Amino acid sequence: MLDDARKLFVGPRLKRLRRERNLSQARMAEELGLSPSYLNLMERNQRPITAQVLIRLSHAYSLDPREFATDDHERGISDLEEVFADPLFRSAPVSRLELRETVENAPSVAEAINRLYRAYVSMRGAGEVSSPFLRDRDRAEDAPQENPVERVRDLVHEAKNHFAELDEAAEALASDLQLTGHEPFYAIADRLRAKHGIRVRVMPIDVMSDSLRRYDHHRRQLLISELVDGSGRTFQAAYQLAFAEMRETIDALAQGLEAQDGPARRLLKVSLGNYFAGALMMPYAKFHAAAEAMGYDVDVLSARFGASFEQVAHRLTTLARPGARGIPFFLVRVDSAGNVSKRFSSGRFPFSQYGGTCPLWNVHATFKTPGQIVTQIVELPDTSRWFSIARAVRRASNPWGVPDPQFAVGLGCELKYAHRLVYARGLDLTAPDPTPIGINCRLCERLACPQRAAPPLMHRLTVDEMTRGVSPFTFDAS
Repeated sequence: MLDDARKLFVGPRLKRLRRERNLSQARMAEELGLSPSYLNLMERNQRPITAQVLIRLSHAYSLDPREFATDDHERGISDLEEVFADPLFRSAPVSRLELRETVENAPSVAEAINRLYRAYVSMRGAGEVSSPFLRDRDRAEDAPQENPVERVRDLVHEAKNHFAELDEAAEALASDLQLTGHEPFYAIADRLRAKHGIRVRVMPIDVMSDSLRRYDHHRRQLLISELVDGSGRTFQAAYQLAFAEMRETIDALAQGLEAQDGPARRLLKVSLGNYFAGALMMPYAKFHAAAEAMGYDVDVLSARFGASFEQVAHRLTTLARPGARGIPFFLVRVDSAGNVSKRFSSGRFPFSQYGGTCPLWNVHATFKTPGQIVTQIVELPDTSRWFSIARAVRRASNPWGVPDPQFAVGLGCELKYAHRLVYARGLDLTAPDPTPIGINCRLCERLACPQRAAPPLMHRLTVDEMTRGVSPFTFDAS
């Protein structure tokens, strides 16, 4: 539950919980069996919260004590650090302590700063690609909308990448489909045809040269390219079934998470449809039990559930059901140029909002060894340690002469969970030799890094014409 040797101060979160429930200090103190003065001291971080109080909180307000005891502010702090690393703020540096206080005490202000900065970045980017001579300087333009992809990523992260309604519905439906005795793809296709009048057809490449899946509303046909492999075909059929049977639930979830109708909400619906498809292929209880029993062996899970490596890795980041939680994994997918095209986390790994990943992280090395899983223990600048596995994957087959896009999928967790993974067997996790990495070059403060591509934005670049160090950039680390 709670390490007695570690004092846990949760004052801002406790105060925020009380205000969200519209409770006075006296009322909350009464419900928790505390004196108002003691509750006041805890809210001001002058007293740590105890395991007993955490238990009372969980019973009184239907909270998971582990979630309440977890320091969930690190990502918010990392996001603000990235914002204030912009040269725009170089003359007014903000310390990490001040950022932590902002995130803990005024989370809405921190989110507003993030959204304002994203709008600024969008405006700056638009200005760089448009001609200044075509602008009407006297016209009042609306502020650009934030990137809908980033917005959806944030919404999914805030939900801890877990949607209980979709998991429960997918489990019930998977149980019904198993009664047919068919393989998953054919069982789903039969369901679409029999209940919804939708025919599933696998089409040749000359018919679907530019798409992998297309739904023909007029003919009520789901068309899937022949280039999509078996697990992909099952997933695409399951995605269609999500909108045939769960549209109201998906619409309600999307509206609850994103009040404004627009690209972000529509993209969120796609993400929720994908979530349901994965949950249908890998029903929660069976998948969680198998993952625990097999030491989270992704290849074995892939074989057992008829899913791809990437599908299984993604599903592992969603195992947050109370009473049946999996390891809190993060997932990142990058291309050979280092661009991040997918990231999910049920933990607190500090993803970068802008820019790529650290080249010292061996997720990039998998392109040299396709099909092989590589492991690594890494240490971030904040001294947190993580265990990761990575492998290069392909999305679909391609005809001869067409570029074959490849991606690297990295899956990781905090080092303290690594002993539960089959990939860590035989390693001495008590005395690891981690690889020091950063978030990305512009946010990393490590000195003498041979892979550094840019100086850190929070420090002043120094130039010595008579010296060439290991790193192409030197800077004032003070």
